[in-house]
Formats: sequence, structure tokens, C-alpha cells
Amino acid sequence: MLLEAEGYEVVGEAEDGQSGLLAARELHPEVVLLDVQLPDIDGFEVATRLAANGTVPAIVLVSSRSREDLGWMVSQSGARGFITKSELSGPTLEAILA
Repeated sequence: MLLEAEGYEVVGEAEDGQSGLLAARELHPEVVLLDVQLPDIDGFEVATRLAANGTVPAIVLVSSRSREDLGWMVSQSGARGFITKSELSGPTLEAILA
């Protein structure tokens, strides 16, 4: 809702990694906000699988944990960037995507 209020169009949502992979294949989003802690497979694995599918959307990882807590996993994920949930906003997302 936060990003929709700031002008972003949300084309889909998923409750876990497997659902996210299926939604990304069906919806072809330009950007995927991906929580690193999912109930089935973690966001890092989802990012890797999205990258293996060929056309990769811009992936931005989000977490309630700090980037320092996640260390090298963020850098190795292939994601465009990382935002803590407390800092998630349209301008912060735009800065990563620019």
C-alpha cells in the first residue's frame, strides 16, 4: 500500500518463495521486492532462481534485519539493492533503481 500511494503499480503479491517464482513467471514484473526471510525458501534462493530463468526483473531485497547482518549474501544474490523495511519508500526504491 505504501508504494501504491507513491505512484507504483503493484501487479502481484506472493506469500512465499515458490508462489513468488510462479507469480514472476506469469506477471513479468519490472521490479520484484523480495523479503529475505520467507516461509519456504529464502529470498536469496528466490533471487538466484529468478536470475536463472533468463529475463530478470530488477530485484530489491528487503528485510527487518540490517544489511550488515546479512553480509555477503546480499552482494552474492544478484539483487540490484537492499532496503530495510523501516526505510522502504518510493524515493529509496527509486534511488536503487536509478
